[in-house]
Amino acid sequence: MKIGIVGDFNPDYPSQQATNEALTHSIKKNKSPMEYDWIPTASIPEQLESIKTIYKGFWIAPGVPESVSGVLQIINYAREHDIPLIGTCGGFQNIILEYAKNKLRIDDADHEERNPDASRLVISKLTCSLVGQKGEVHIKSPSMVSNIYQKQTVIEQFRCSYGLNPEYEATIHEAGLSIVGTDTEGRPRIVELQGHPFFIGTLFVPQLSSTEENPHCLIDSFIRLFHSGR
Repeated sequence: MKIGIVGDFNPDYPSQQATNEALTHSIKKNKSPMEYDWIPTASIPEQLESIKTIYKGFWIAPGVPESVSGVLQIINYAREHDIPLIGTCGGFQNIILEYAKNKLRIDDADHEERNPDASRLVISKLTCSLVGQKGEVHIKSPSMVSNIYQKQTVIEQFRCSYGLNPEYEATIHEAGLSIVGTDTEGRPRIVELQGHPFFIGTLFVPQLSSTEENPHCLIDSFIRLFHSGR
């Protein structure tokens, strides 16, 4: 079985290199017969049907994709068809953007980094950049994420300068993409989709904390879905 990492790989980008390493850590730990490929985002629109056949789960990678529309197509497919999906950093942002566009029908929902003059900035610049920062994340229960962590507070590494615009927090949360992890001031750091087998986005970068000795629990849980014969 294969996992598709949706993004444009750059070996000089630490978060992307860590994505490969973290998957390897968890695959090895769980003795799972999984493989993974990077899916260049510009190829997605033309190859979508083939991608659906080849990959049994997706990781929406950190970074600014060449084709945002391609990324959103994958997220939409996974969300609507119960395909396991995790998104980190930029992946978190695109999970929210897809939900706003396709579930909430905010057709002009946009991202401030890519289009700062847009009228509906669902993803906006954070008050303080989190690039290179570590911070507390408070996990809400009941949630899938709380079941995975088995902790109320964790420390995670961040590489982001953009997140969910506060103006849209309540709308997104109440529509089913639940905010289940926040910083000390209550700002969104983890979302999960209610009723989905595994659909989780983190503004932080869990793969940066993964080691061969201690794979990250979120990534472990993602891999175990396939190891259990999904």
